Amino acid sequence: MTASTDAASTNPITGTNILQVVNAHPNVSAALRDEFGAQVLPPAGDERVAFLAAHGGDIRVAVCSGRGGVDTELMRALPNLEAVINFCAGYDATDVAQAAERRIVVSNTPDVLNDCVADTTLALYLDTLRRISSSERYVRAGKWESQGNYPLTARATGRTVGIVGLGRIGRAIAGRLEGFKCTIEYHNRRQLTDVDYTYRASLKELAKSVEVLIVAATGGPETNGLVSAEILEALGERGYLINISRGTVVDEQALVAALRDGTIAGAGLDVFEDEPHVPEELLALDNVVLLPHVGSATVETRADMASLVLENLRSYLTTGTLVTPIS
Repeated sequence: MTASTDAASTNPITGTNILQVVNAHPNVSAALRDEFGAQVLPPAGDERVAFLAAHGGDIRVAVCSGRGGVDTELMRALPNLEAVINFCAGYDATDVAQAAERRIVVSNTPDVLNDCVADTTLALYLDTLRRISSSERYVRAGKWESQGNYPLTARATGRTVGIVGLGRIGRAIAGRLEGFKCTIEYHNRRQLTDVDYTYRASLKELAKSVEVLIVAATGGPETNGLVSAEILEALGERGYLINISRGTVVDEQALVAALRDGTIAGAGLDVFEDEPHVPEELLALDNVVLLPHVGSATVETRADMASLVLENLRSYLTTGTLVTPIS
């Protein structure tokens, strides 16, 4: 039995011990309010400081999201925290290093969002290469009639595609691309034994080998700036970058320069370094497709994620264990 299990079983957790860090989903917020009577963290500022001074020591479980996590400062203000329940597959907004050091368990919502994120990736892939959004704007602006046919675009079928991070989502993306007769290569921290895709030991080697580079790696300090100017240069002037992981995985200024200078042919982005801020330079470029972080944003998937969050919370409150702890 873990220390967290001991604590949960000998000292029952009540609503005053549960903190809602952000409003992740209406179903989660409603349950936290009506079923559990959880406390709500005030917005940043004096009110939050006062709240944490008065109640920080009471909090044993925090419910958060991938964008509004339990960061270093907040975790330090919760000295008796035992568990972080996260509404997202990614958990880079939470200080997992401090959590591990303090034996705070953390959950996420894996698998339930794989298909929708992979679907979004495929849509972004097609849009970026075939310039669907751009050509649609061309029609709306009356340019088809006034200027003639839209310029030719790039073929999407039969490409060599590299995936950075062949985890659950990366595999779902690869499966969809196989339907487009694409050759799949990948780069991970280690080679996988249960796939037949070509493994590249370095990211630079992968970028040199493929025509499209899809970033599906997890965010966090270990992957900050992983896709650098050097990697973009290796991808080359006929190469495309698709990022559906975290904006921090790509050096955003290096990407702006690469798109502006023709170092790469184009990019499709669902994520950005400082969301919801998108650099003006990207907004001005027509060789990049920009989405507002909608990878898993379907009614069905978000409902499934909310259900899994509440499963994790109920499980921890009753047994001291999580249904989907991070590994």
